[in-house]
Amino acid sequence: MLQRITLHLGRTAAHPEGSARDGYDIIAPVDAEGHLDAAAWRSERERCRVRRFRAGEPDRHGWLVHRSGGAGGAHWQIDYDDASSDDDESAFKLDRHRIAVGEYLSIRGADEAFEPFRIVAIHTLTKAAAAG
Repeated sequence: MLQRITLHLGRTAAHPEGSARDGYDIIAPVDAEGHLDAAAWRSERERCRVRRFRAGEPDRHGWLVHRSGGAGGAHWQIDYDDASSDDDESAFKLDRHRIAVGEYLSIRGADEAFEPFRIVAIHTLTKAAAAG
């Protein structure tokens, strides 16, 4: 089942209290243990979308992708432009992190720096909602 996972920027030097104006909405399959489900992703990949939002910047839209390579043989990335990998963002050990409200994930942007993001909401999507 697909979930809409909302992340807000955690505490950083530039944002000591974090920021609800900076984050991600990720649509992804999550298994019963709270981990991203690579097998379900394969059948739902076109619906696994990402919206990155930042204060003062237009939203960016992309796809959650599962690629070969990395520790464990595969890793998760956000791909904004399938013609280039220059703008891809990767998550630190996303294959091992539990997807649950209150947990933190680290995402590396195109500038190569990791930033912490807190999971603030998870909502189960119907097929119709995930398609739109």
